[in-house]
Amino acid sequence: MIVWLRVLVCVLLLIVATLLLAPVQMFLLWRDWPARRTLPRLWHGIACRMIGLRVHVHGAPDTRRPLMLVSNHVSWKDILVLGSVADVVFIAKAEVKAWPVFGLLARLQATIFVAREQKRTTGNQVNEIGARLAAGEIVVLFPEGTTSDGNRLLEIKTSLFGAAAAAVPLSPAGIVHVQPVAIAYTRVHGMPMGRYHRPIAAWPGDIALVPHLMGVLREGAVDVDLVFGETIDYRADSNRKQVSRDVEKQMKTMLLARLRGR
Repeated sequence: MIVWLRVLVCVLLLIVATLLLAPVQMFLLWRDWPARRTLPRLWHGIACRMIGLRVHVHGAPDTRRPLMLVSNHVSWKDILVLGSVADVVFIAKAEVKAWPVFGLLARLQATIFVAREQKRTTGNQVNEIGARLAAGEIVVLFPEGTTSDGNRLLEIKTSLFGAAAAAVPLSPAGIVHVQPVAIAYTRVHGMPMGRYHRPIAAWPGDIALVPHLMGVLREGAVDVDLVFGETIDYRADSNRKQVSRDVEKQMKTMLLARLRGR
């Protein structure tokens, strides 16, 4: 009974925060004021607190621009974790735009939606990402293309780094800074997260969202480590496959180190 009461209170508080901040964000987006990039961080911080995510940050986002953060992808909670630490925008598949609640939240954060199956529009989508990077926005890329179980890094798709290449000509210095990031869900109620609790962290595509969300809310105390790696400079003459291999190597090392408690 106490657990469900806490869940109800957390959900109500999050709804209230959303109803208060959403109209403000809509206005900021309409006016295209810089604050539209910073207000979502407040909401994500509140959401992490209400859901019970305790974020431990190691390192920091690079201060140079253009900046692309390249992260492993475990769950929708990754959005909250990253969004609570930096003023970022995300790249999401086009279907997310039509999702109830999450689609609206994604639009309020000015998410970049891509339709990967529509090859004819790929060039336009990459150019939009490049333009947003060149405008000083921090763009988050999940190069695995899907969510994992949180224990390993899936094969990353090198084609997605085309967005960094598209931003290079728009950068005054001719450089896009690519920073590897690792997200590791490590503890539940202060205890190491074993295989039994792994479904709380990971969100496979075949699991319904609402039951998964309720499971996270019932636990209410999940520790997550957010690790920022060493930035790699992407230039006009950079080899996309080599850059992706360097990024992948860092992500694997950082993820495994945190999962092993190092």
